[in-house]
Amino acid sequence: MPELSELPVTALSGVGPALAEKLERLSITTVQDLLFLLPLRYEDRTRVVPIGSVRPGQRCVVEGEIQLTEVVYRRRRMLATTLSDGTGWLTMRLFHFSRSQQAALARGTQLRCFGEVRGIPGKLEMIHPEYKRIGPAGGMPLEETLTPVYPGTEGIQQGRLRRLTDIALELLERNPLTDWLGPGMGTSSMRLPSLDAAIRYLHRPPLDASLEQLGSGRHPAQRRLAFEELLAHQLSLRQLRARAQQDDAPALEVKGSLSTRFLKALPFTLTGAQQRVLREIGADIGKPVPMLRLLQGDVGSGKTVVAAAAALCAVDSGMQAALMAPTELLADQHLQTLTGWLEPLGVRLAWLSSSARASERKTVLAALASGEAQIAVGTHALFQEGVEFRDLALAIVDEQHRFGVHQRLRLREKGLASGIAPHQLIMSATPIPRTLAMTAYADLDVSVIDERPPGRKPVTTAVLPAARRPELIERVAAACSSGRQAYWVCPLIEESETLARQAAEDMAASLAEALPELSVGLVHGRMRGEQKERVMAAFKRGECDLLVATTVIEVGVDVANATLMVIENAETLGLAQLHQLRGRVGRGSGESSCILLYEPPLSATARRRLEVMRETDDGFEVARQDLELRGPGEVLGIRQTGLMQLRVADLLRDIDLLPEVQKRADAAMREQPDSVEPLIRRWIGAAERFGQV
Repeated sequence: MPELSELPVTALSGVGPALAEKLERLSITTVQDLLFLLPLRYEDRTRVVPIGSVRPGQRCVVEGEIQLTEVVYRRRRMLATTLSDGTGWLTMRLFHFSRSQQAALARGTQLRCFGEVRGIPGKLEMIHPEYKRIGPAGGMPLEETLTPVYPGTEGIQQGRLRRLTDIALELLERNPLTDWLGPGMGTSSMRLPSLDAAIRYLHRPPLDASLEQLGSGRHPAQRRLAFEELLAHQLSLRQLRARAQQDDAPALEVKGSLSTRFLKALPFTLTGAQQRVLREIGADIGKPVPMLRLLQGDVGSGKTVVAAAAALCAVDSGMQAALMAPTELLADQHLQTLTGWLEPLGVRLAWLSSSARASERKTVLAALASGEAQIAVGTHALFQEGVEFRDLALAIVDEQHRFGVHQRLRLREKGLASGIAPHQLIMSATPIPRTLAMTAYADLDVSVIDERPPGRKPVTTAVLPAARRPELIERVAAACSSGRQAYWVCPLIEESETLARQAAEDMAASLAEALPELSVGLVHGRMRGEQKERVMAAFKRGECDLLVATTVIEVGVDVANATLMVIENAETLGLAQLHQLRGRVGRGSGESSCILLYEPPLSATARRRLEVMRETDDGFEVARQDLELRGPGEVLGIRQTGLMQLRVADLLRDIDLLPEVQKRADAAMREQPDSVEPLIRRWIGAAERFGQV
């Protein structure tokens, strides 16, 4: 018999082309896939509950004799069957039924039903329960194990999935799966079961199994599979890294004249963390193998100056660098910052975005291809067709979680086109715990800027109901009259840019009327690029006192004189977004405040988010709390990038497994290289490996 990983699901009895097509929607093409389709939850069908003791909301098995079956016409036609077991009465209602079903549910028939009990005591009912005729004497055996409930898809009932799984489990008995966590990579020290034992347990848990433990995902059988899945992803990312580092990269000049002059000319001293990170980057880019480094740092921690110094190493070496940002606003902010720093040094910068005019684009493309443009700044337009670099040596990606894997790959390919693999610096203002970062981004080295620049003060955060908005208007007036500037943010309340624009426009008009002495600007996502730039430039020059905006200003706006931010409907935003917005103030040395307005009542999650914002302005602590509230999928951008599409494991729940996973990955690469590919194939398949940048 072939390996279960190779045995098609059509080999199972009763699986024809039509059913195989439906199973494929659940990513099931082999018997192994079916075994790895784990239950979402379990039901206890091992005992019969007297009807007289059941309660509304309970899911249970009841038995009784049919007293009456009739077709009832209320709001819709239904078949109502009344059961009694001597302790009470219960009605089974079927909205979809046939004549044969009606005939089979005759008075005096003994019936066993499983479902959720609804109604009130004395008028209990089950809507479309699972039921069986058990004959006049009863005696049909009950389930001997807890009953699994699987992820479903249209056209496949739970009963059929259970029967197919039973067949697959029989095959597993005769043809066990290869346990790659065997003697050399065993899990005995962690007290985890073997692979086959874990699979059998999870599909058919015994009567004494802890539903609480299974429900939380913390059962040893679940952790055994989670461990192997995390290991497979770790190995996949390490393979990617090894493969990427086989390419040739330019060894860059780390302490050239430009980078040295740049650092000396800065009007501030780099923090110890910035200096440490620059040394880490310098050690990488000085080698003829591609740097693959993730730079984490809180909002305002000074990642841009580190990126500028790294880019100058490429220019010092006679080569090019590119900085890619997810939005035009952020890219423009980077362009202005870098222009102010680097043009006095004679460095030539180029700007490229999708909104660039054809003539401008042609000029920029020629400058990039010839090498005249030494540093390119732009959006995703940098990797579009027709963009060619003479010799791209360093690719910098800002706000990496906003880009998909393939987008980052294409920027890398721009360098490969000239025969060299560019070094890659990936920046993120969404800090995550180091252990998690090392797992999710195992193909990247991780650097962290964990110091606040000198002179920066924490932003004071207050949470207020929207009814106190008039007080805030007075506060804005006071701040602006003292020479400071303010933001008023109107978030995207619904998935509609039109509604967001309308909300911002209405708020801007209202504030302009209430504060006629102030200059009120407006920025939203529907404005043309040059319009936004004009308003933002006026705000930066201090010509605009109050800027009303949508969350388009979440990243990229750096105005040191802005010391007050008001965020409307703060309860609708996530922690990461709130923290990013708050980071737009407190950029100078003055005292700054952020006011979070909310519309009551608050959900428990929204209340907790606002509490976190009030309690801390530490980005790493905010990120930790965000992980707990949203899960790693959202925080890491997994949905967008495709990174680590986990079937069993949960990065947050199973974070305690990660150190051991990394240790076992080292052992597997070193001692059991033959196990690496099969493990990756089992959990990730032949699909493109995610996580490469």
